[in-house]
Amino acid sequence: MRRPAARTTTVLAGALLLLATGCSADGGDGGEDLQTITAATAAVSPAVSNQPAGAVVPVGQPVGAAAFDAETGTVVLLTDDATHLLLYPAGDVAAPPRDVPLPGGVAALSAPHAGTVVVPAGRSVVRVNLANGETSTVDVDGEVRSATLLDDGGMVVGTEDGTVLELDADGAQTAKVTGFASVDALGVTGDQVTALDREQTSVSNVLLDKGQIGMALRAGEGATNLATDHFGRILVTDTTGGELIALTTDPLMMRQRYPVPNSPYAVTVDESTNLVWVTVTGTNEVIGYDLASGIPIEKHRYPTVRQPNAVAVDSKTGTLFVASGTGDGLQRIETAGQ
Repeated sequence: MRRPAARTTTVLAGALLLLATGCSADGGDGGEDLQTITAATAAVSPAVSNQPAGAVVPVGQPVGAAAFDAETGTVVLLTDDATHLLLYPAGDVAAPPRDVPLPGGVAALSAPHAGTVVVPAGRSVVRVNLANGETSTVDVDGEVRSATLLDDGGMVVGTEDGTVLELDADGAQTAKVTGFASVDALGVTGDQVTALDREQTSVSNVLLDKGQIGMALRAGEGATNLATDHFGRILVTDTTGGELIALTTDPLMMRQRYPVPNSPYAVTVDESTNLVWVTVTGTNEVIGYDLASGIPIEKHRYPTVRQPNAVAVDSKTGTLFVASGTGDGLQRIETAGQ
């Protein structure tokens, strides 16, 4: 079948549609006067028509987010209601997982760091030690939608009212930036923090040291998720517009736009092969793209479990993990050598 032609864009940020630069650290309208859209969501998947690739093990619950921790070799699944964090050994996902009970919140996970992952939990963030399942809670001034760890043990938190907070390793607030409609995902590349705002379908630099939003770009028609890679790129799924968007952050520039029909949603990066994996919920598939040439090239396409709302990859082995948002299980796909 002939694939859609690529749309690859390399332009200065100033030539694109820029959004408003943010408010000061002392507050602001918190996004109340911003023009927004209804946040995009994954398309509802049809019944599975092709046998899912690899092996599938039961989970028994819908999964909303997934991550992989290289330090402990753990596949991390967060249930759709964010009340359970399920920890599977990557080498034996058929074994019963360690079940870490959580208070509930938004089903969002960022990349683990040093064997730890952070999970939004209402007006708090729960740190989870992936080696032993122990937890600790950090209270936050706002309803948390996203959180990510920093190299120094601190974290950056995004809230539903459009605020980004920086907390130190002890949980004390050290910076605050307002002016978003919502902060639904966060990425860290080097010293740069990037925020994805689903209600503005935008990606923005967050200048924590200045207490303001830096450059901001519209990201398609309905951006939902992001991942980062070791090249300093931000990879964003435009679920409504059907695109994979690649940006760099220093400065913020859109580098590539590539058509991915049928509701691209979850995204992850294999740091060894530099493949970007995107799930497509409209057709129950996961697709691997090589971005090395400047134009995304499809390298792999696998049928998945129904409603593939979550994906993670073990970059050491190339093993891909796809989790169902309807409770149809966890899929393990060995991609090395294929």
